[in-house]
Amino acid sequence: MSITHNKFYRYFILLAFTTALSFTAKAQDVQKSDGKKPGSIVFIEGSFKDALKQAAIQNKYIFVDAYASWCGPCKLLKATTFRNKKAADFYNDNFVNVSIDMEKGDGPMLAEAWGIQAYPTLIVFDAKGKPVLGTAGYMSASDLIRFGKQALSKTNY
Repeated sequence: MSITHNKFYRYFILLAFTTALSFTAKAQDVQKSDGKKPGSIVFIEGSFKDALKQAAIQNKYIFVDAYASWCGPCKLLKATTFRNKKAADFYNDNFVNVSIDMEKGDGPMLAEAWGIQAYPTLIVFDAKGKPVLGTAGYMSASDLIRFGKQALSKTNY
């Protein structure tokens, strides 16, 4: 192969790859903006500070899933309850949701500050970071919705 032909071949491959990535990104945008709600609760991972910022912007309460990676009931909650469509619609519409591994990053500090004794612990905070309602342990989707409605009925503003 000549040097010119080799450069053309590399350019062609790069162009094809870039075009493919562009089409993939557009396909993902269509899926996200198709008007359908996600089938599970959408969580911010690990940052209570980000959740506070989003709660202030959106004027919503914060739902915290405080978990540990080794916790069986935590895994069950994520695999079942958080994937329930009714629970997902309710929590995605009414809360800024954050999931925090309490043994990593800011987790240990938050666990101590919040007095967490067991996992999973579910806590609802107002947009200013004041706790509204909390519970520990696994719960069904209907119980999670009831818990959320109870928290929303407690206004701290």
